[in-house]
Amino acid sequence: MSTALSPAAVAAIDDLELAARLVVEGMRAGGHRSPFHGYSAEFQQHRPYRAGDDLKYLDWKLLARTDRLYSRQFRETTSLAAMIVLDTSGSMGFPEDEKTRGREDETAVSKLRYATVLAASLAYLIAEQGDAVGLLTSAENRLSYVPSRGGKPHLRRVLAALDRVSSGGSWDPARSVARAAELLKRRGVVVVISDFYDAEEETRRELRRAARRGHDVSMIQVVSPEEAELSYGGDVEFEDLESHERRRIDVRATADEYRGRFRAFLDRCEREARRDGIDYALFTTAEDPGPALRRYLLRRAEAQLR
Repeated sequence: MSTALSPAAVAAIDDLELAARLVVEGMRAGGHRSPFHGYSAEFQQHRPYRAGDDLKYLDWKLLARTDRLYSRQFRETTSLAAMIVLDTSGSMGFPEDEKTRGREDETAVSKLRYATVLAASLAYLIAEQGDAVGLLTSAENRLSYVPSRGGKPHLRRVLAALDRVSSGGSWDPARSVARAAELLKRRGVVVVISDFYDAEEETRRELRRAARRGHDVSMIQVVSPEEAELSYGGDVEFEDLESHERRRIDVRATADEYRGRFRAFLDRCEREARRDGIDYALFTTAEDPGPALRRYLLRRAEAQLR
């Protein structure tokens, strides 16, 4: 019997920690692998070279300066630091954010609620495997973050911060990504969860820059079937959830062109991410979050083994 929860069922759970735990337990029904693994090696000290030392640890620059052989010693640690960046802009409230509409329609799940459950589930997994996790969001052009730390009390702090988010206004994705990369004091994982509608070029630039700093960078793109398919009929008035600009559109006359452009946008996001060495995954709010997240993590684990 499947233990997967539908998006609507997960969204209806007020306790975010419970929702994350149910998603994670549902994933484990079929087994799972750690989402982020491997050790980091931090430089500790030099010591004089001894016969038999691995030559790859010789410090050639120090040899050039001192004309003496030294080996570099490293301290290995299995701990990992991750920073989750969550887009809380107005567009993420589509379909209308449950927190603002009182859940009148239990079948609709906003992108923000779905993304919040994904973020909470990832935080739960990362903390459970003994690693550090933090969170960065923005509201009214102000960045808000929870530092990357380990332990169950800290996980509850991250989940509490996630539970308080609501959609509204615009966000500066490039600034958020840059700040997340800075907050990680050593090489770690930066996971950005967004619809990625804003500032494509600037966002890609900062994602590339974070990867060049040695971080493992992931783009998790969340979209809804309604916006992907434009499944409406006749003349419809649409409102931009960030600028609040309104426009009346004949859906029947524009639907095919719109769908083509939307697919091209998604293809471009994935293609550019792959080109830049950024991990990419597309989630739709119609998917059960547990199985969808499990597929993503398994694909990540397989890629890391190649």
